[in-house]
Amino acid sequence: MSEQDDDLAPDTPGRMSFLDHLDELRRRIVYAVYSVLAALVVAFIFIQDILAFVTNAMLAATPSGKLLGTGSLDPIMVIFKPGLLVAIIIASPLILLQVWYFIAPGLYAKEKRLAIPFVLSATLLFLTGAWFGHDLAFPVTWGMMAAIVPGFMDWMPTWNDAFGLYLRIVLGMGVIFQMPVLVFVLARFGLVTPKFLIKNIKYAILIIFVVAAVASPGQDPASQLLFAAPMLVLYLISIGVAWVFQKKKPVEE
Repeated sequence: MSEQDDDLAPDTPGRMSFLDHLDELRRRIVYAVYSVLAALVVAFIFIQDILAFVTNAMLAATPSGKLLGTGSLDPIMVIFKPGLLVAIIIASPLILLQVWYFIAPGLYAKEKRLAIPFVLSATLLFLTGAWFGHDLAFPVTWGMMAAIVPGFMDWMPTWNDAFGLYLRIVLGMGVIFQMPVLVFVLARFGLVTPKFLIKNIKYAILIIFVVAAVASPGQDPASQLLFAAPMLVLYLISIGVAWVFQKKKPVEE
């Protein structure tokens, strides 16, 4: 059997019905939830260290050095939410593996061998994005908000608001950093090409700055540029990914 025949057999894309896809999606979501629950147990063992790690930048910028708790369930949520966030980060390789298993039936046999590189690269990009959000984007954004507080205002943010912003930035950056992986999948299915990405780069830049303006809590240009800069770099990287992994045209014999 030739290499071309090996790519087409025995599992050529398009064999699954719509109901099969729904059943497969349900199964992958269930496995992803199981992995998060298992990681949640591990996260709760180190919950005090996690709380100190998460709230360090928040407390450093607040005048009182504390965050308000106004809800009756805040003492529980202040433990549960950071633990859940860390559990998602710990389980991210298994979650991304379920994503691969879901899209794998639409790939050829040869392409399915990319499972390990896909999971490793997607996990690395997600962790890099989460680190960028925690170590740079959130401290800069939170610090700018604290710096512009007028003298007549007694700024006392609640823990729920502070962590909501932190969660939005950290997970948002983790998802944004998946752009090259998304382009890889679209390129393998023939939905995008490097020529298409280059041709529409001016529209991409416009969309990136619009997304940065919406995602960034601050209205200043520096805060928005902090969100837009990594997306611009990732878009350029995605062009290279599309060029390397674009769907090859069939060779006529």
